[in-house]
Parts: sequence; C-alpha cells; structure tokens
Amino acid sequence: MAWLRERGGAARIARPGIKSGERLGRQMLVAATYDRQVKPLPRWLVSVPAVVVLLASAGCGSDGSAQISVPEPPPPEEQARLCRELHKKLPSTVNGKERRPASPESEFTAAWGSPPISLRCGVRRPLVITEGYKYYKPTSPTMEINDVEWLPEEQPDGILRLTTSKRTAWVEVTVPAKYVGPAGEFNMLADLSDAVRQTIPFGYVQ
Repeated sequence: MAWLRERGGAARIARPGIKSGERLGRQMLVAATYDRQVKPLPRWLVSVPAVVVLLASAGCGSDGSAQISVPEPPPPEEQARLCRELHKKLPSTVNGKERRPASPESEFTAAWGSPPISLRCGVRRPLVITEGYKYYKPTSPTMEINDVEWLPEEQPDGILRLTTSKRTAWVEVTVPAKYVGPAGEFNMLADLSDAVRQTIPFGYVQ
C-alpha cells in the first residue's frame, strides 16, 4: 500500500470491469482479471520474496552497451513475430532517457539510460502467477497504463519489474532502483505502453 501512496495513489480497489476514479496522472487503476478461468481478481502490489532471484540481468558492457539477457528459451514463432514488431515501434526515449544498444544484440530486448531501463519481449509467464510456484499468488495486482495492464513486482534490492498482462506475448520491463518513485516508473510505462498496445494484441497466453 505504501508503494502506491508514495506515488499519489489511494488504497482503493475497483469493482471488476469498472475503472477506478483514482487516477495517477495519465494512469488509472482498474479491476484485474487474470487466470485460466478469467475470474475477477483483487489487485495490489506484489513484493517478491528475497529468495527469488531476478533473472533478467541488466548492466553495462565495456563498449557502452547495456547487457540484457535474451529470453531463454526463445518465444514461440507467433510471439517472436509480435516481439519483432514491438521492437520496431519502441520509442527513442523513455522518460527522457535515450535508447542505447543492448548486448547481445537481439530483437527481443531494448534499453534506455544508464543504469539501463531494460525491456525483454517473449519472456515466460511471471512465476508469481504460475501455478505450482512456491509463492504462487493468482490474485496478484495489475495496473493499467494507457490501456495496457502491467503486473508490478518489487524486488528486495529496490528494482521494480513490470510484466504485461492480458497480451498475447509477455513483455517485461525492469526499472533500476535509482528511477523508482516518486511516480517516475509510471511515466516510463506510459512511453512504452503505446508501443505495446499497437503491436501486441489483447489476449491470454500461458
């Protein structure tokens, strides 16, 4: 709750399918619906247990490129096609931070700024909403930004990982702790949501 309050939000849950009146600038909270049965779910921020290690590493190479791990295994053919389309539409700047080369070079990754804000397309379903995972939480919250829903996961080191929800390919954005709050991460997602909305159709994927 504190995470949203610090960013100007309110501890309020919208009814299923009804947009909340609580706005965060260009963003708004909506009711979440995400599991295999497509049931109405309550929403809130997910804090990842300390034992969970963030797999999407991001750093800086000796040539100035951002080192971002490519999704492994590679996404299925249709998801890969969508990710390539997204790659073409990604903005040159995110919240004022310039896009920079990613290493290894891939149509499934992108980076902005230093330390890098990283994007990976075609990743696996987030563990926290994967049945059988130790910390499985099917009622994990999402937030809608420019008509795209994101699942936020706050890491123990302050990094924020956000993954799209209800899209036919998983898109993951990692925001370094340096950029997290007050509400800066929302602005970053506003810049990226437009590209996601234009290239990754609404839908459900395992």
